[in-house]
Amino acid sequence: MKIFEAAALLRKKSLSPSELIAEVYGKIKEQDGEIKAYISLCNDLKVPDGAADESMLWGIPVAVKDNICTKGIPTTAGSRMLENFVPDYDATVVERLKKSGAVIMGKTNMDEFGMGSDSLCSAFCVTANPVNTLYVPGGSSGGSAAAVRAGMALASLGTDTGGSIRQPAAFCGIYALKPTYSLVSRYGLIAFASSLDCIGPMANCTKDLAIMTDAIAGGDVKDATCSTREKESYYNNIKPEVKNLKIGLPIEFFENADECVRDAVYAMAQRMEGMGARVCECSCKTVKYATGAYYVISSAEASSNLARYDGVRFGYKSKEYDSFRDMCTKSRSEAFGDEVKKRILFGTYVLSAENYSSYYMKAKNAQRMIREELEALLREYDVLLTPVSPSVVPRRDAVKEVGKVCEKDRCTAAVSLAGLPALSIPCSTDENGMPIGAQLIGGRFCEKTLLDVALACEEGGLCNV
Repeated sequence: MKIFEAAALLRKKSLSPSELIAEVYGKIKEQDGEIKAYISLCNDLKVPDGAADESMLWGIPVAVKDNICTKGIPTTAGSRMLENFVPDYDATVVERLKKSGAVIMGKTNMDEFGMGSDSLCSAFCVTANPVNTLYVPGGSSGGSAAAVRAGMALASLGTDTGGSIRQPAAFCGIYALKPTYSLVSRYGLIAFASSLDCIGPMANCTKDLAIMTDAIAGGDVKDATCSTREKESYYNNIKPEVKNLKIGLPIEFFENADECVRDAVYAMAQRMEGMGARVCECSCKTVKYATGAYYVISSAEASSNLARYDGVRFGYKSKEYDSFRDMCTKSRSEAFGDEVKKRILFGTYVLSAENYSSYYMKAKNAQRMIREELEALLREYDVLLTPVSPSVVPRRDAVKEVGKVCEKDRCTAAVSLAGLPALSIPCSTDENGMPIGAQLIGGRFCEKTLLDVALACEEGGLCNV
């Protein structure tokens, strides 16, 4: 069931919140033993105060990624380091969901601290793709995507640093929005790379994305990087619109893509042209630098952000040690997983005095070039259309080394480096019946345009998965 459908039933009193919550909770009990979308479930699922006509989210079951702080509910970031961490406050986005009347069902599984693309790097469990459990659900927000696809939540919150909202949504065949950097408050988000991290919604349709974005977007005095621009109403103003829009197909985003992925996105472009859009190929030469720049910058920031986990102030502390230095070393060695350790080491290396200019500064220059070229393209085109991932969904047993995931992030990392909004929509399936996702990229704070185009594609039958 979609949010706007459930909200209509709740208003008519054809469905009660307790019935809806019970139905979703029943699906969790029935399916999550195999899918493992959740790390923890909320024990106290109360019907919120108020009435259905006050908010579209009143009584709606929602899942939250486990790196977003929730008062009184464990928040682990998928790591042994925070296994016993229970926040005494809500993140701003959670606070806003609760004020809207949403019911938090639980915290979803994720790659540790958001570092991974397959949901294989969690310290607690491995999440399966609900479409076919032999396949990965994508990452790092794999649990959030799987929960929505399996009906174990009507919507969820994920986080995106280099594609961690869009890629799992594409792999699970659902819709997701990575908002413009600064549109949504990061207060209460456990940081991976602060200059890239974004919180965004994942749902079963475009209208539900609009509803969720309405709830979580807007300025926040607790986050100095959050925009103070006037808040828009996306759901009330959304309309299917693609006619006369100029759609760009940057050819570099399609390089080395699997044939079925390339064909699926081009087929969507042709059908958009049939609906009245003007579709043209274009060029974005700097995208070839996106993967390298992203991993240098994100690892450098992760090295700095994760330095706080030292066994002294909070988090895991080793039980046996000989000195303060030994305690810090053992605590970090025992609690961090391999992927986190790799990125901390790499980030520390590129920030060292002898390597700073050779790696970090070059990556920041590449980021500036990517941002400038994408912004120039988006002054010429209303929307850019690309694959979400250049490859099809991999099987869980085929992902041998989780560290070798760089190439899958190429299409999404460029957008993250530029701080632009992007929307993932399902557009086709591969020969194994696994979803293929298309990515719509817009200018800064042009979420409404992306939602309008996505709704036109959805209602025009272009999103069949």
